[in-house]
Amino acid sequence: MADTIVLDAGHGGMDPGAVFEGRRESDDNLRLALAVGNMLKQAGYDVVYTRTTDVYNTPYEKATIANNAGADLFVSFHRNSAEMPNTGSGVETLVYRDTGLPAELARNINEGLAKLGFTNRGVIERPGLVVLRRTQMPAVLLETGFINNDQDNAIYDSKLEEMAAAIADAIMGTISSSEAQPDVFYRVQTGAFANRSNADRMRDRLIAEGFPAFTASRDGLYRVQVGAFKNLENAIRMEQVLRGRGYSTFISSY
Repeated sequence: MADTIVLDAGHGGMDPGAVFEGRRESDDNLRLALAVGNMLKQAGYDVVYTRTTDVYNTPYEKATIANNAGADLFVSFHRNSAEMPNTGSGVETLVYRDTGLPAELARNINEGLAKLGFTNRGVIERPGLVVLRRTQMPAVLLETGFINNDQDNAIYDSKLEEMAAAIADAIMGTISSSEAQPDVFYRVQTGAFANRSNADRMRDRLIAEGFPAFTASRDGLYRVQVGAFKNLENAIRMEQVLRGRGYSTFISSY
């Protein structure tokens, strides 16, 4: 089965995003997202767009579209803006946490776009962004140059297809690299007990609260664990939920 990739053209409709001399961020985002999508589809990937026309969806709606699609990857397209024209430039990619596949993808995209003339501003953690926090798959948000920078706009307009190819190549290369590695699963551990009955009581409480908990025996201890996540970001989100419920947690892999 082909990987499903959700491409999100940021803003749209009543929300044009950043605007500079009549140029609207929402229009640039859509142009680039569609160009990347066409290349991915030609390579055999399943592509889902959050929008293909000038309409507005809330960040929560975008995350829901991706989650309902069972997507393997979420990429959101945006452009940056500085307070004063021509004072900010370059590309950067935002991630929920600078680790795992999103971090690798972010760096690959930045490096590909830097080869076209953009300044590489690096990878930035933004855990508060809904489209990075609410999506259930690896997610990145691209800031493809500053909309109020003449040099960035010149690259954007003259090399749009090359930008799309660089982003598509980064996506495909990152996915291929990830799939070539042995499967690693992550579990969130909430306790380790010498006594099996104590472990089972915690397990039963977790199950009653709606968590997929189980007891695993290893090294003479009974370990209470939740889930088996292939994606580290999903394990991190589960860990945060469990900590919010008062459990002492850490993530283990196997």
